[in-house]
Amino acid sequence: MHQESATGFLETATNRLRYYKSLAEKTFSQLTDEELHYSPGPESNSIAVIVQHMAGNMLSRWTDFLTTDGEKPWRQRDAEFEDQPLTRTALLALWEKGWDCFLSTLASLSPQDLTRTVTIREEGLSVVDAINRQLAHYPYHIGQIVFLGRMIRGQQWQNLSIPKGGSEAYNQSPGLKDPAKKQ
Repeated sequence: MHQESATGFLETATNRLRYYKSLAEKTFSQLTDEELHYSPGPESNSIAVIVQHMAGNMLSRWTDFLTTDGEKPWRQRDAEFEDQPLTRTALLALWEKGWDCFLSTLASLSPQDLTRTVTIREEGLSVVDAINRQLAHYPYHIGQIVFLGRMIRGQQWQNLSIPKGGSEAYNQSPGLKDPAKKQ
């Protein structure tokens, strides 16, 4: 992969992931501690459970990313799907720990690293594929977080993007078209 293209890929992937992280955090800020643990049904996950799973995945996949299998023997994946009685502070600390591991690993990668092969669950993947895998996995779960937050808050929900009926104003305001500028 050409160095400029590789650097651009790493930068855009990191920026996109930071954007999705911010959507989840804007959702957390609208919810009470109790609402973070709300589950719509016995087979559904609460936001807290999704956070536990994402953090576990990030820590497993991105610790020693280039040198060890992404499914670490110390990971307790099944336990990630059991709602732990974590406080907001503990839950957000776990969230940050996972993201810090992931984002610092991405920041440490060189363009040359993108041509390497890593292992996840004994399957060889290019570094680019491993990153793309997470670009699909984490926004998938963040979409669940946002959906649950919106469902929980109902009429009190504060939109994270263009509200219904707001497309015309959005189209007339050039500064809003870049998701990175819309905070």
